[in-house]
Amino acid sequence: MTAPAPAGRAPAAAPGDAPAPARIPRFRSARRIPAALTALAVLGVAGLFLYDLIAVRAGRPGMQWRRELADQLGHKTPADPWVLVAAGVLAVAGALLLFLALTPGLRRILSMRPPQPEDGVRAGLERKAAALVLRDRAMEVSGVRSARVAVRRSRVKVRAQSHFRELAEVRADLEEVLTVGIAELGLAHPPQPRVRVTRAPAGKR
Repeated sequence: MTAPAPAGRAPAAAPGDAPAPARIPRFRSARRIPAALTALAVLGVAGLFLYDLIAVRAGRPGMQWRRELADQLGHKTPADPWVLVAAGVLAVAGALLLFLALTPGLRRILSMRPPQPEDGVRAGLERKAAALVLRDRAMEVSGVRSARVAVRRSRVKVRAQSHFRELAEVRADLEEVLTVGIAELGLAHPPQPRVRVTRAPAGKR
């Protein structure tokens, strides 16, 4: 029989109850160039229309291009090919701007797991740096003559060449070493290794 927990004190958590991992967002790009180009385009169009409006209010004739545009729009129908082409271009441009606004960008930086999430400190690791670290770990495996590593968000692709030992043994050792190496990187979302081992050409063994 176990004694009841003292009043005012929460029962101790079971050893197997681990706290839920905090969600670590990806790094987002500022998108300065698309934002600047969009702002300049909107500013230029708005400035032209504002200038024409002020000129008309001042008793001067409006710009020739605006009068021609108004005349053309008065004769065109929604089924006109030029209207459909212009609508398609605007729709594609709007979809591109929405895509740039909603996607985080900075795909070359992988979010790392902070030791204390409540501190608000964020850290990132470039994919090239992670690939170099994992390649060095792969080259330490006995039998590996060369290795190429490509780090993605969800997986790590490793292509290695072996000049001795059985390929299955080399692959098993590579998977074990890479699993440990990925864990030591401290990434928020550790990718899964995918290893491919081939025999090195006879002239390069």
